[in-house]
Amino acid sequence: MIRLLVVDDHPVVRAGMVAVLSEEADFEVVGEAANGAEALALVPRMMPDVVLMDLRMPVMDGADATSRIVAQSDAPQVLVLTTYDTDADIVRAVEAGARGYLLKDAPTAVLADAIRRAARGETVLAPPVAARLADRLRAPSRPELTARELDVLRLVAIGLSNGDIGRELFIGEATVKTHLIRVFAKLEVTDRTAAVTAAYAQGLIDLPRP
Repeated sequence: MIRLLVVDDHPVVRAGMVAVLSEEADFEVVGEAANGAEALALVPRMMPDVVLMDLRMPVMDGADATSRIVAQSDAPQVLVLTTYDTDADIVRAVEAGARGYLLKDAPTAVLADAIRRAARGETVLAPPVAARLADRLRAPSRPELTARELDVLRLVAIGLSNGDIGRELFIGEATVKTHLIRVFAKLEVTDRTAAVTAAYAQGLIDLPRP
């Protein structure tokens, strides 16, 4: 079962999401929150696998809550689900550490698939969001990643851990970490999700297909 925490400041929207998600046999909605502060308090108590996070909320917004949640030990994945697709909102969410970014008009099947992929550690972006990120982040000249660094990054994109990547590529886990440190430096990012997003935006890798 994938344990879900639904965060949205509109009670009707929140209730609708809970009703729809509860129909999925492998989902369990373990909590609801009306703002980021409530979500932050509920995460250690409810231990969700995925947090569905709205962005613009009172008390504490979704980006701020996301950055605080992903900083916790054994943090859940955060999947932003919002009506807003402005550049500023998208970039703030990605920089905060969100695993993915979907719009609320996404069909139920697409949302359910995105939740499952996020739970596996994959990066999930709605096509319009991916396009906007590509326009914003595409650099005039792409950074030069080695073939091995690209191999590592592609496996990061499908949610593999450093240990799994090492076994897949027949290299040590320490070597995987070294490759990732170099990738982060070349892409000027600080975490795995941002590295995948930046690499996709600059045409270095393709995101995994649903």
